Amino acid sequence: MSGPRNAVDAGDVLDRVRRHQSPRVALTSTFAGQGAVEVGAGGCRVRLSDGREMLDFGSYAVTLLGHRHPDVVAAVREQLDVMPTASRTLANPVTAHAAATVSAYLDHALPRVYFGLNGADVVEVALKLARLTTGRRRVVAVDGAFHGKSLGALALTHSAHFRDGLEDYLADTAHVAGDDPDAVGRELARGDVAALVVEPVQGENGAVPIAPEVLRAWCASAQEHDVVVIADEIQCGLRRCGERSVALSAGLPVDAVLLGKPLGGGVVPLSAGLFSERLYRPLADNPFLHSATFGGHPLSCAALPAALNAIEALAPRGQAIEAQMSRGLADLRQAHPAAITAVRGRGLLWGIDLATPALAGEVLLGLAGAGLLVSPCLSRASTLRLLPPLVAGDGEVADALKMLDTTIAAAEHTLEGA
Repeated sequence: MSGPRNAVDAGDVLDRVRRHQSPRVALTSTFAGQGAVEVGAGGCRVRLSDGREMLDFGSYAVTLLGHRHPDVVAAVREQLDVMPTASRTLANPVTAHAAATVSAYLDHALPRVYFGLNGADVVEVALKLARLTTGRRRVVAVDGAFHGKSLGALALTHSAHFRDGLEDYLADTAHVAGDDPDAVGRELARGDVAALVVEPVQGENGAVPIAPEVLRAWCASAQEHDVVVIADEIQCGLRRCGERSVALSAGLPVDAVLLGKPLGGGVVPLSAGLFSERLYRPLADNPFLHSATFGGHPLSCAALPAALNAIEALAPRGQAIEAQMSRGLADLRQAHPAAITAVRGRGLLWGIDLATPALAGEVLLGLAGAGLLVSPCLSRASTLRLLPPLVAGDGEVADALKMLDTTIAAAEHTLEGA
């Protein structure tokens, strides 16, 4: 049997996906790769089994540092040779150092840290802590929100696409309009609310920012009702949208900031919930209240200091990419007024609204064929997400914009002739 390090038979890979995972995943992967599969990556590029390369402006926001950033790879490799896993009985210096490092990264505004492996992990513990701290059960989230698909997090995720058939198992959550500064206050007045959970910039909803004045009004209402405020920055934090923490940089009085996706440097899975002393107290008093076998895994935690250092070193580059993307996407909207209905973005998170879901699907596949990976918005079928990495050069950003231009034009022509 051929292993993954040998020459790859793409047809065999897709057949295994079809038989053992999902026929639909196999089908979409076949279209996206034109029959090829991914076999390697470095920087902004993904290498395919047929020798082609693709520019990666997708990967669902994980590869902020691109693929295989050398500093992160070196840190993980070093830890692999020392102690890749933990006894779970003894304190581990790598995990402790990672906790101190990420707290310092946010200026110790939230001193307590819980590590998970993905975003939903830390959403779950945040919800549990909010309910235990306040003694209440209801939660307020925002229209268009995405916080994960595990049952606790799914209660906050707004799209019926993920919730259908599971409503009876989901906790009581109210979703409010993201442009209404009074919406949270009205909901809190109904009582029994433990937490307000908000993405300062919504990712899965198509790079939708919530206005600072709305966030401030919501936080004021939460403080008035002694409700916990949780900022989910799993996608928009860590300089993806310019700031280390969007909420803390805006001066919002939050009780928790949740980080993930690029926290492991695009090399290993890692997430972190940073909490106030008050919110974390139930877990400080009883650390077994919420635990996971691989929470704080040393191999993942070894990546964190290297990843944060690399992100900070590249932060000025992020500002340059933001300016180039802003100009380029504005020009694209002007060039394709019938196809592009809106463009939104901040930092390295951009959403393009296309006229119809059919056009968005045609553009998504056309971009893959042209050599550009972007992320669809699964709960917003007409919107595509662009997530350029900090390591992208001016030429690579220009190439991505050019591929968008030609692909949108071709998709318009194809659908007009259908």
